[in-house]
Amino acid sequence: MENHDAGNSFSPLRRSRSNSFEADEHNPPVPKSRRVTVEDVADEGEVVGGGGRYFKQCSDGGWALREGKTEFERYQKYKEDMGEDEWAPFSAREEWGLAEWLVKSLGQTRTDEFLKLPITRNRMQTSFHNNRSFLKKVDELPHGATWGCKKISVQGNRTDEKGEPLHEEVELWMRNPIECIKDLIGNPLFKDQMVYTPARAYTDSAGLHRVIDDMWTADWWCDMQKNLPEGATIAPIILATDKTCLSQFRGDKSAYPVYLSIGNIAKEKRRQTSARATVLIGYLPSGKLDCFTPDERSLASYRLFHHCMSLLLQPLVAAGEDGVEMVCADSLIRRVYPILAAYVADFPEQCLVACCKENRCPKCVVTADERGDPLESPMRDPAVIKGILEKRKTGHHPAEFEEFGLCTVYAPFWANLPHSNIFLAFTPDLLHQLHKGIFKDHLVKWCLDIVGEEEMDARFKAMPDYPGLRHFKKGISMVKQWTGTEHKEMQRVFVGLLAGAVPSQVLVVARAILDFSYYAQLRVHSTESLNGLESALAIFHANKDVLQQLDIREHFNIPKLHQLSHYVQSILLFGATDGFNSELPERLHIDFAKEAYRASNKRDYEEQMALWLQRQEAVFLRGSYLNWLLEQSQLAPTNFTRDRGYDSDSDSEMEGPDAVPVNTVHFLAKTPAYPQRSVQHLVTAHGASMFLPALKLFLHNHMPHAIITPGLQDRFDVFRQVVITAPPNPLISESPRQWRVRATPEVLPGRGRKPGSPAKFDMALISNGIQPRTLEGDHQKIHVDILLGMRVGQVRVIFTLPRQFGTYSRALAYIEWFTPLREPDRSSGLHQLSRSTRRLHRNAAVIHVDEITRPCHLIPKMGQAVDRGWTSANVYESASDFYLNTFIDLDTFCMSAID
Repeated sequence: MENHDAGNSFSPLRRSRSNSFEADEHNPPVPKSRRVTVEDVADEGEVVGGGGRYFKQCSDGGWALREGKTEFERYQKYKEDMGEDEWAPFSAREEWGLAEWLVKSLGQTRTDEFLKLPITRNRMQTSFHNNRSFLKKVDELPHGATWGCKKISVQGNRTDEKGEPLHEEVELWMRNPIECIKDLIGNPLFKDQMVYTPARAYTDSAGLHRVIDDMWTADWWCDMQKNLPEGATIAPIILATDKTCLSQFRGDKSAYPVYLSIGNIAKEKRRQTSARATVLIGYLPSGKLDCFTPDERSLASYRLFHHCMSLLLQPLVAAGEDGVEMVCADSLIRRVYPILAAYVADFPEQCLVACCKENRCPKCVVTADERGDPLESPMRDPAVIKGILEKRKTGHHPAEFEEFGLCTVYAPFWANLPHSNIFLAFTPDLLHQLHKGIFKDHLVKWCLDIVGEEEMDARFKAMPDYPGLRHFKKGISMVKQWTGTEHKEMQRVFVGLLAGAVPSQVLVVARAILDFSYYAQLRVHSTESLNGLESALAIFHANKDVLQQLDIREHFNIPKLHQLSHYVQSILLFGATDGFNSELPERLHIDFAKEAYRASNKRDYEEQMALWLQRQEAVFLRGSYLNWLLEQSQLAPTNFTRDRGYDSDSDSEMEGPDAVPVNTVHFLAKTPAYPQRSVQHLVTAHGASMFLPALKLFLHNHMPHAIITPGLQDRFDVFRQVVITAPPNPLISESPRQWRVRATPEVLPGRGRKPGSPAKFDMALISNGIQPRTLEGDHQKIHVDILLGMRVGQVRVIFTLPRQFGTYSRALAYIEWFTPLREPDRSSGLHQLSRSTRRLHRNAAVIHVDEITRPCHLIPKMGQAVDRGWTSANVYESASDFYLNTFIDLDTFCMSAID
């Protein structure tokens, strides 16, 4: 393959990293108050507390050399020296806002049309009058690393009519990864989410209970730090590649983006696509390689991939060996060693990178016929694999070449990357391996073969409602377009749905897979959760033979099943899986590939895509710079929000205060949805048959001096729902938890096409006064055994007492009790319960609304065949026995599984 550097021919922006605003003076030394010295940090064996956690520094790293200036600081000084305000080259703040909207929302044709409208020309008086003059101003804005193009000539094994080998010229569009890393590690807006040295995190001061979440709390960074010079700063590189289709309905245009991020940035920030903490560094060639015969085309594409990745990542070789001085987000200069740490890709892509066949594991050397067994096979060694490929290249035939299932890619791109182990770098892929792979493609198919499509659909149709739960009202056989969302929604009810329909051992297999999936999704891991992962996988392997006995499976040599055996190792090395999910690259395709393609004229689109992305980045950086200026001048607006969403009693999705709550808070609408409702209405519409006796008992216990006794003449203000906001569960998210508990009667269809809606009387967990045990978590204590202090009730009415009963500020709820939770079922692991009765009536009570902890979901015991008369709307009334569904969300799962 021949390379022709065409990078200099494409540089649409002229001002990025221009000498016109480079700092001329030498960087001053760090003031003593800001120096990072050995005395300032803890000894390696010392555990230091902070933020609800305790940390032990792994090794000396992240030392600052001297003080510097970030790109934003240098640009601010340049603007001051030039006498320009912050809005230039635009005339004012309003014009900048218009420019930002035009770039983000309109294409070039629409922009031209908009700017030529008489109302735009005559009233707006902008400094640009057409698309061309507008783009000139956009191109004056600074942007990140410049795009370049390398043309690569590929010689195929096919010949033309003259007998000459056919050639195909492809293009590699690329940016310097070192410049991209400088932009990321030096972004002042990431300052509070940036880490420069690893440490081990604990929940106790003695350092006995370790937790792992971000990459800097895992083992890889600590181990790598020991291999580098004292004080070195590691930038753990996270790469992601994934080919994607660009054209819709017609054509076969595709793009092959390469994304990069660094583990110094907190994973919550990296996962925010709007933060642009993951950047595009290249487009690999995605041509068809018609110059090769069909039998050689696949191998040729493998070799082309590695050749292009070698060219793209070449700057990392010297930087990883010697380090590069970079200005970091805290305005300190450090010597940074960018080292490839993690690689996010689906299974075929992992095999492509690992130079192995797809019937092998890209991480270890397990044989093709042993992937279904719980074996601990040796990991692939980069030096060994490189040596085997070298021998094969020189004409030898080492036995390991076939034994390891290698391909004849003699120059893998990772061969010369310092300190990197590409086989360890492959991270768990929850989307393709768990949700779509093991769950949907295998477990669901196995269970369908046992249960039958019609019965499975009937069970999904009869599934009770729950706020936010998707109801497959036509079953799952009618779903044509499956995404990760549908897979996750099925998982929320699958175990309880199978109970009674499959043999008990098959139910154990299903529960083990779901346990593994839920443990793998935690954002913070402990020894207990990692043991839970291993235990779930061991239970699966111990019971999987039942599927062979039922003639459902012949073998378990399933590549994605084998990948699960590497999850614990990857979490220990690189942190929780939510930092490396392949859902992020797939989401980035929209911004960095599909939208860019739509903005082109569909011919020679790569160059147009690169220019479009560069302009988008320039506008984004200017917006970030302006936000930074506001922060610097302490003029950033506060996040003040009125009680949005609570002026009405709507059934919309979660809405609540923006502040993170310290305690659990219950919100009702400011005005009731059903004012002045009679007792008879509550009995007929809400099914509150024991409302008066329950209210009388409540008043006797809580207002013993009340003179008035409630009767049929009284009227009550009734609310649709209560919104509950609780502190974050650090195992799941940093965001506050929010739930709705609804108590809405049936709405009959209106005139015309206005549909009705069934009654929604949600189940809820209600505190019974037993104080649950707690476990020290991240920033707060989380209730981990909370089910011991809970009882289930169905909320029928949410109301307030009328004035004649006196002043009583707390809202009330009429509920119908269920029996206390019985021991979990041995096969499903779910608690069983049934409706509680008292004197042949449902056991009902009136309680305070703030005694409701959160909603819960019950699944009826359906037996071998579900009653075809059961529907989502009537099943709570028709069924008599239920399971408490602990898989309804991660929070409920943690209540039952994390002890």
